Amino acid sequence: MDDMMISAELLHLLRAADTPTVCNAVEVAQGRRGFAGFTRKQVISSDPAGGAIVGYARTAVIAAAAPSDEPADRVRQRRMDYYRSMSDGPRPAVAVIEDADGDAAVGAFWGEINTNVHKSLGLCGALTNGLMRDLGDLPPGFQVIAGSIGPSHGFAHVRQIGTPVTVFGLTVAQGDLIHADRHGAVVIPPDCLAGLAQAIARLRQAEDVILSATRDKTLSFDAFADVWAAFERART
Repeated sequence: MDDMMISAELLHLLRAADTPTVCNAVEVAQGRRGFAGFTRKQVISSDPAGGAIVGYARTAVIAAAAPSDEPADRVRQRRMDYYRSMSDGPRPAVAVIEDADGDAAVGAFWGEINTNVHKSLGLCGALTNGLMRDLGDLPPGFQVIAGSIGPSHGFAHVRQIGTPVTVFGLTVAQGDLIHADRHGAVVIPPDCLAGLAQAIARLRQAEDVILSATRDKTLSFDAFADVWAAFERART
């Protein structure tokens, strides 16, 4: 975990960047294309204007379509073990919760109560393939990136704590560094952290080459070709 700890300066930079920028910057930092640690499906943000959530993953698996077949006292104990796990680990932290019901998910684990509870335990947001509800009543500063919206909590119960999970095609292990916003999420590889700030700056400089020449302007093809060549040189 120690080799993944990020500075306050890098954390500030990542919070100000959107997830597509971070996804591209990882490739710049690694010096190659082919980075695959990102979500594959459309997500829904509880606060699209709220910016990115960045933190170390606290993972769990839940289900809600049907009641647990375990004794009630065991279900309650696992729920408290879950909250204990959420309160542990390095900060900032993001809850990454796999809903085992998948496309058949019907129970919203994330509503006004649970978001406030998790925020009080020191988490900055949640990433889940499951449901959220109580839109408009969720606490400021706690963003939920979810798969859908629904009115009921169903039979929500915790099945696993701290295990690797898969959400939107992205596999996340406890402690992975997550960057997520309305576009989706990425797991930031530890080996690119040292060069990530420089990679973001380089990426933005390269993008400015073409954006400053094309935004709100009309170009001939020859002029565009010159700009594109400059863009290619700047990003390689």
